[in-house]
Amino acid sequence: QFQLVESGGGLVQPGGSLRLSCAASGGTLEYYTIGWFRQAPGKEREGVSCISPGGRVTNIADSVQGRFTISRDSAKNTVYLQMNSLKPEDTAIYYCAAHTPTLGRWCTAGDMDYWGKGTLITVSS
Repeated sequence: QFQLVESGGGLVQPGGSLRLSCAASGGTLEYYTIGWFRQAPGKEREGVSCISPGGRVTNIADSVQGRFTISRDSAKNTVYLQMNSLKPEDTAIYYCAAHTPTLGRWCTAGDMDYWGKGTLITVSS
């Protein structure tokens, strides 16, 4: 059974950093497109960043450009989201998700077949 589990969430002060992990079991992450999404209270889920099996990265949310970086460690079967210079508006539940690449699918919530349960990031002093 393919499963994604996020970890690394918690409380952080504005300007601080966190690294989220998305660990996979039952499948090899390198064969999937992986995305990070987030959903703040009362708001719709939005895409943050995606990485393809070939390592192509696209940042979906303009607000995270230059601050968030997605990466993959194939040996650990884990995808990371390094979050720097965190702002209160980054507060959200963060989800990792995956799909087997097919033509026309990339980095929207509707493209994803598998989802983790999410991890809460709270940015506050």
